[in-house]
Amino acid sequence: MSIREKRPASFWPLALVFSLFVLFMYGPMFVIFVLSFQGPEGGLTFPMRGASFHWFAKLAEGLGVVDIGAALGRSLGLGLAVMLCTVLFSVLAGLAFRKRLAGGNTLFFIVVASLIMPSIIVSLGIGLEFRLLDGAIKWALEALGMQSTLEGFGTSLGLFTSALGAHLTWTLPFGLLIMFAVFNRFSPSYEEAARDLGATPWQGFRHVVLPLIAPSVVGIGMFGFTLSWDEIARTSQAIGDVNTLPLELQGLTTTVTTPSIYALGTVTTVVSFIVMGLTLALVWALGRSRKGHAAH
Repeated sequence: MSIREKRPASFWPLALVFSLFVLFMYGPMFVIFVLSFQGPEGGLTFPMRGASFHWFAKLAEGLGVVDIGAALGRSLGLGLAVMLCTVLFSVLAGLAFRKRLAGGNTLFFIVVASLIMPSIIVSLGIGLEFRLLDGAIKWALEALGMQSTLEGFGTSLGLFTSALGAHLTWTLPFGLLIMFAVFNRFSPSYEEAARDLGATPWQGFRHVVLPLIAPSVVGIGMFGFTLSWDEIARTSQAIGDVNTLPLELQGLTTTVTTPSIYALGTVTTVVSFIVMGLTLALVWALGRSRKGHAAH
């Protein structure tokens, strides 16, 4: 018969602090969820006035001059592009750093340094670089006499140019750190066995390395998308003449005074949860597949 271990005196104070911390983190999110389902007479604070999907319908109709659907599409497109680039570059860099590289340590510290740089400084710097690039492009077009192209040229700042680069300065370091940790534990004996069986380097990567690191690769993709999905500071000065959904949401907080702003917050959060759910499901499926192959 086991004797139940007595909890120390410090347990309850620490449990209270932890509970307050969880409430501080997630309480506002749940408040927004609840208030977004108010009736037509609902306001921005409690008490709730009815319960309905009224403000989600209003959100679908649009919030003033802001095209929420277009902003949502831009954020999704940018998030997917960031996800793909983060996965590709992180895996390639992880493979490259498995061997000793000349200047590898310097390159690593340069990449990781972007994590500690103020986001707004990164955004301003990238925006300035692309404006200087605009000047160079216009000068070259004028020198070449390409007037029609010059008149149609606006700016190189854009969703998949400067904004993509700004987001990668935030997501790539996380992807690299994950890949370095994965390959630090990865045994090269699997690849050696594949080579002994006649596999080419590409076949060894495709059939041996990639299946083993697949769950981590999926995790990097989730990091890339979710970090890009709600990024504001690094996007603000580097996106050009369009806005992503977080930037539109930031602007709407000063002009929209109805629960429709809460409905928008609920929708964006649900999208994040869907992405995380799909990622976890994919990781689970990959794990089962790997166990199945190991059993055979």
